[in-house]
Amino acid sequence: MNRKRLAKILLSAAIAASGFWGLQSARIEAAPAVQILLDGYPLNASAEPTVIKGTTLVPFRSISEALGIPVTWNAQAKTITAVKQDANGEVRVVLTLNQKQATVNGAAVQLAEAPRSAGGNTLIPLSFFSQQFGAKVQWNQASRTVSISSPKEKMYTLGFYAIRAFSDAPKIASLDAVSFGWSRIDENGKFTRTGRDFNWPQAAGDVTPERLVTDASAAGTIPYLMVYSSDAKGELTKVIENAEFRKQAISDMLAAAAEHPFEGIMLDFEGLGLTTEKQSTRDAFTAFVKEVRTQTKAAGLKLGLALHPLNSSYQGYDYKALGELSDEIVIMAYNYGTKKQPDPAAKVDEAIRLALQETDKSKLILGLNLDNENENSMTTLIGLAKRYDLKGIALWRLGILSSAEWSSLGQTIELKS
Repeated sequence: MNRKRLAKILLSAAIAASGFWGLQSARIEAAPAVQILLDGYPLNASAEPTVIKGTTLVPFRSISEALGIPVTWNAQAKTITAVKQDANGEVRVVLTLNQKQATVNGAAVQLAEAPRSAGGNTLIPLSFFSQQFGAKVQWNQASRTVSISSPKEKMYTLGFYAIRAFSDAPKIASLDAVSFGWSRIDENGKFTRTGRDFNWPQAAGDVTPERLVTDASAAGTIPYLMVYSSDAKGELTKVIENAEFRKQAISDMLAAAAEHPFEGIMLDFEGLGLTTEKQSTRDAFTAFVKEVRTQTKAAGLKLGLALHPLNSSYQGYDYKALGELSDEIVIMAYNYGTKKQPDPAAKVDEAIRLALQETDKSKLILGLNLDNENENSMTTLIGLAKRYDLKGIALWRLGILSSAEWSSLGQTIELKS
């Protein structure tokens, strides 16, 4: 064989090999990444799950901490420890790298595959989360998706009782708090319990508004008097920027709360900062809330705030200052898109993360507009409240929850009774 012919053969082989490996590389790159969904919403894990001999391995720390389970790593012993606290006591899990045997509260437990290290992350069998922490898990090979449903847990739950909510009055006792939407600031900047929607209701037989409040308190449910206002016609700006109006409105609120056994006041002041100068509006509203806080504290009343989220068009709310002044903040993270359709979970996620930059999680409550949500989307949003370890959730509003939604709620969180 002459040299020219040999060179041609080698060149052809090199080109063929290059094409083959290029094709193989393209095929490898085309394989979709494994996705982790926690309560139906993506979880950004520190490592990608993998499948070994039919067993799905997932990043232990990322999922444990998203489930509210703290994790510690012992580099010397090469062990990772997770401790879950719940109403039934403590579950302490210890896993060792490359060992198929774990311990749960000191007892030996066999694993389908040994934990292994991948890029500084410990991967363990997915089924372990279900067996030891009560999470429901599923692997979908076709979509390469790991789905995890967080276990049922106790969570502070507040319900808004307003606008034809009477049908759900029996459920008040199962809530931790209820905000009765029976008052408002009217278009003249005056506190009132009459008018459209937010008004003092008529008695229904022997069920009076006063009885609803006293029954709630007797059941251990904190009754708030909710004061609603909108700045649609500038009435709210009028109140917070005028010293005389502020003084009168606060005096009337306190008098109404004292007249009945309310244990707190919930301010639902909406629409601030859309057309006004944002910083001056924030300062004025914060000053107003500070005055309310001084008087509610003196009267032994709690103070709650229902606020637009920080990713809304309404920028008149200083979450940092308001968080320091109030007992709790309801993030009204809804109505981002089409009415009567589930709100985009990504926007709700963003609203929570922005609020957490300004306010401690122990004061933050995620508001759910149940006029938009269904039993599935509601579970996802409650899952976000769990994931970020917020104080709880707030239901807007009683009277519109379907039986399926109540059932879903009861499967996701432990209600008071």
